[in-house]
Amino acid sequence: MAADKKDKRGSRIPIRFFDSDRPDSSADSEPAEMERLDPDNDIIDLTSEFEAIEAGADPLKEIESDAEDSAGGPAIAELVATRSELKRIEAENAELKDRLARRQADFENYRKRVERERAETYNRVVADVALKLVGVLDNLKRALDAEASVEAAESDEFRHFLSGVDLIYKQLSGVLDAFGVQPIVAVGEPFNPHLHEAVATEVANDVEPDTVIQEIRTGYRLADKLIRPALVKVSVRG
Repeated sequence: MAADKKDKRGSRIPIRFFDSDRPDSSADSEPAEMERLDPDNDIIDLTSEFEAIEAGADPLKEIESDAEDSAGGPAIAELVATRSELKRIEAENAELKDRLARRQADFENYRKRVERERAETYNRVVADVALKLVGVLDNLKRALDAEASVEAAESDEFRHFLSGVDLIYKQLSGVLDAFGVQPIVAVGEPFNPHLHEAVATEVANDVEPDTVIQEIRTGYRLADKLIRPALVKVSVRG
């Protein structure tokens, strides 16, 4: 908007009035140009925020508080829903971890129990079979001991026969050894009622009392399991 005004000489001087509602008004642009960022103050503000978070401040609570002051109800409801969903997921995750740990512990206990039962079953079966085989082994040993005294007077064919019996005896002993069946050491050992069965006593002053001086029948064991005790003769003081 403009108007003309006369000067002292009668000339018209244009006078321009500015409308403050116009978007390009200098009254509006001047404050916007004066609003500038202060880098020093911004760095100080960011540093303060990081220190507050490290000290335990909850940024989500601060956002809720700001939303309360500005946006109002809808923003607060959304943040509360997000926090509730986060807590639900955390609780579900903790429960799943606890269930997984218990399942792993149950499986480990089951595995150990199965291995223990399998070992016990194996030892029981081997002990039952070995108890029958050691009887055959005893008879072979008796035959070899009885024929050893007359072997020199027998023919070559009979000596070959005895050699075959001795080979069978050693082979059967090797099979029992492969299954973990071991003979019990008796002669010269202190009498042990858990391993030895005394069937006779004999006066022997050259050894300590209750010492095994003769093995009448060999005993056998499988690891810590006794298959058959050894029949022995024990020394006593005269």
